[in-house]
Amino acid sequence: MSPDRIDLAIMDALQRDGRMSNAALAEKVGLSQSACSRRLDILERSGMITGYHARISPTAMGNRMTAIVHISLSGQFEKTLSDFEAAVKRCPNVLSCHLMSGEYDYILRIAARDLQDYERIHKEWLTAMPHVTKINSSFALREVVDRTVVGVEVG
Repeated sequence: MSPDRIDLAIMDALQRDGRMSNAALAEKVGLSQSACSRRLDILERSGMITGYHARISPTAMGNRMTAIVHISLSGQFEKTLSDFEAAVKRCPNVLSCHLMSGEYDYILRIAARDLQDYERIHKEWLTAMPHVTKINSSFALREVVDRTVVGVEVG
């Protein structure tokens, strides 16, 4: 599916305010409410819109530390990757995980309360994950940008 100008406007508006009512969205993009609702349903079913959620502040939940963790595995065989990915999905402190090219196989972003909590996560989770041969951790001093809006060019 290739989105048109109206689809892009719908996605742009919802990225900025996912709680926007259908009536407000329809008005913003210049459609009737029923036409807007149909388009939104198509965007959701096609996978262009993958969900809606509230952003919860990690700091408000007691996680004042962000660790960026580079992980090397023993190989890049399909089973090795799938075993690791299944394990990393179970760790509740992993905020994001990316398979990478280059020196490390994965980069993880981890939320922790403090250094002692990160040590616990490291011992109980990271070193216990299958096929891990190297872990390199860095700690964020300050968040500069954390975007949730994907650039959508509305023509």
